[in-house]
Amino acid sequence: MRPQDPFIGRDILNGSFQILQKIGSGGMGAVYKALQPEMNRMVGVKILHPKLANRKDLVSRFRREARAMSQLTHPNTVKVFMFGELDDGSLYIIMEFLEGKNLNQTVRAEGPFPVERALPILIASCGALDEAHKAGIIHRDLKPENIFLVQSGGLKDYPKLLDFGLAKVGERQMRPGSVILTQEGMVFGTPEFMSPEQAQGKTLTPASDVYSLAVILYEVLTGKLPFEAKSAMDYIQLHVTGRPIPLSERVPGRTFPRLLDQVMERALAKSPEDRFAAAADFGEALKAVLQGAVQLPANLAPPPHADLPTLPVGLAAPTVQAAVGAPPLMAPAAPTPSPRPGAVAPGLSSPDTRPFTPAPAPRANLRLLIGVAAGFLLLGVGLALALSKLLGR
Repeated sequence: MRPQDPFIGRDILNGSFQILQKIGSGGMGAVYKALQPEMNRMVGVKILHPKLANRKDLVSRFRREARAMSQLTHPNTVKVFMFGELDDGSLYIIMEFLEGKNLNQTVRAEGPFPVERALPILIASCGALDEAHKAGIIHRDLKPENIFLVQSGGLKDYPKLLDFGLAKVGERQMRPGSVILTQEGMVFGTPEFMSPEQAQGKTLTPASDVYSLAVILYEVLTGKLPFEAKSAMDYIQLHVTGRPIPLSERVPGRTFPRLLDQVMERALAKSPEDRFAAAADFGEALKAVLQGAVQLPANLAPPPHADLPTLPVGLAAPTVQAAVGAPPLMAPAAPTPSPRPGAVAPGLSSPDTRPFTPAPAPRANLRLLIGVAAGFLLLGVGLALALSKLLGR
């Protein structure tokens, strides 16, 4: 018989919160449903495993998640009420209790969403993400599991952005003694949803989160990912070198607005400079699609140099570290999805299993090499003739 969880039934913070039941767990800790008697409301309590309290990297990550989320006030971001340390040394975060399912669970249960249902969810998520970006916070682990759908104010699909445990924060969010979690060339996140620059361990910008949001939207609309791959490393390689399959080609018999194809093409551009610079811009572009526009407003038009994609050669495999932590807050009745085969992070949906055939190298490169070689040959012949004339004199 498994021992009772030591936190269940426990009062914490001088009786301010009564822990009722566990509603999720992960590698770093667990999430509990708790009653706050004074406010007569339910809250979620995320607690770091006490045995991990001596891991400076995990403690730093837990604290930075709490700090990052406590600074955000957008209605589509989960609210953090307080955080700190319990008497036994356990770290905690008190946040709003969410009852519903995450986006991955919902799509698995109900199938791909129509455009009219999917776009409002992503538009609202863009607003929440834009606030984080303006605060100097880049999420770095956006995926359907981290967008939670609740009912609020009569709205069925009211999204809440979760889990800033891998967030990259600016200097104003850092505290003395904070541990820097990333190293040059090391990749953190979930392979299916990471941007090309994240997959290569490069510096991240808000455009990196825009790319991840676009991959989420792609999966919500089609039930599939933009690439055909079998493993985490395949996804990483394809994010950097592969051309995304257009939405209009992904689901036989289903059509999408032409403008949506164009918006997705830009949001999934390989170069961050060719994407929407801000999450708010991506949200405005999706609004234009939802309103039936045939083209984007001038301020959202892609830059003239935008090209999709440039295929680099000889990509070195980066070091991948999974995003590990307690899952988002959810009602006990919500089922936990099975892991995506081949992924290094838990709780993802199954990728496509059709064989992946690498695209051939562009012929333009071969023509360029032939042209350069011919030029050197002609130059050599010219020099030889000139030299023979001089010697003939």
